[in-house]
Amino acid sequence: MDTTQRTSPDMRLLDALSSESSSARLQAALAAGTYPEARFVEPLVTRCAIEPDFFVRDMLTWALTRLPTENTVPALVTELGSEVTQARSQALHTLSKIGDVTAWPAITRSLLHDADDEVARSAWRAAVVLVPDGERKELAGDLATQLGRGDRAVRLSLSRALVALGDEIEPALRTGLASADPEVRAHARATERLLRDPEAAFDPSVDEAKRIVALGPERAGGA
Repeated sequence: MDTTQRTSPDMRLLDALSSESSSARLQAALAAGTYPEARFVEPLVTRCAIEPDFFVRDMLTWALTRLPTENTVPALVTELGSEVTQARSQALHTLSKIGDVTAWPAITRSLLHDADDEVARSAWRAAVVLVPDGERKELAGDLATQLGRGDRAVRLSLSRALVALGDEIEPALRTGLASADPEVRAHARATERLLRDPEAAFDPSVDEAKRIVALGPERAGGA
């Protein structure tokens, strides 16, 4: 069979992934997902680690979700051990979108507690998608040890991950509410409110929680 006509467009597509033009890279990622080929896995995963444009990274992830999981999941799991933070965070993000539960053992405690906030946030999102039912309570307890971490965006990500685990988080939240750290208690209170009402605004929840922590529940309720 003459493969010239097929190989040449493939080579142009792969070359375009490293173009200086973000538009060209976006179109290349779109094409890779539209016409998926297993041989695209390695260059797509490699590009994820260094791609500076958010929209292109999102398209790279979409393209990878279109490829066979027997090819993508092992490649992404390998990336989780990379020293490059973007490689880890993007691989975790993509695994959460693929949703293949065989990747669960690769979501290690070190990733859930990664010093880089973006990696940790991606790990939280992947974990709640991939965790087996029998390990949801343990995951909730592990995630809850990070209550009070980071800025608003980080705290909201953690709260959403915890809420996604449902009632399994209640024992862990009780521990957080009893913490000696007022930031942990405030974050636990805000998460508890989101669990009861997922549509509640996060900022007012945090403000009210801090008020309760400062005044005590009885004084806050009567103020």
